Amino acid sequence: MKKGIFCIICLGILLTVPACSVRKKSTEKIQDVDFTVLEKEEIPKELEERIEEKQMEEFKITYMDQGSLYIARGYGGKETDGYSVEVKACYETADGICIHTELLGPSKEEKVVHEETNPYVVVKLSAVDKYVIFQ
Repeated sequence: MKKGIFCIICLGILLTVPACSVRKKSTEKIQDVDFTVLEKEEIPKELEERIEEKQMEEFKITYMDQGSLYIARGYGGKETDGYSVEVKACYETADGICIHTELLGPSKEEKVVHEETNPYVVVKLSAVDKYVIFQ
């Protein structure tokens, strides 16, 4: 009898609790976004400090300052030089700004120096009130 009442109460709770759903962020392109790849000396000081804290591991950072959105993507420590990061695409979707970057390694012909490097890229665009989707 007690088990039956307990089961009915549990069933009642389960039926009255609203269901949660997960919505996948859309990466379908609406339009391209104008952006600028920044040189190290152009990066705002506060953002540069955050990058320095995280540069030994992969990172994805967004930073807003004075009407601009900065997006930084780093690939962590590498044992040699010759690495670079290319921005393959940056565009607006219904849900946000989508940025696709790619780590490029040293070419086979390139002579590499065995010193640790931390390849990353920082892009600047006009501030928007949307999520940044890293690809």
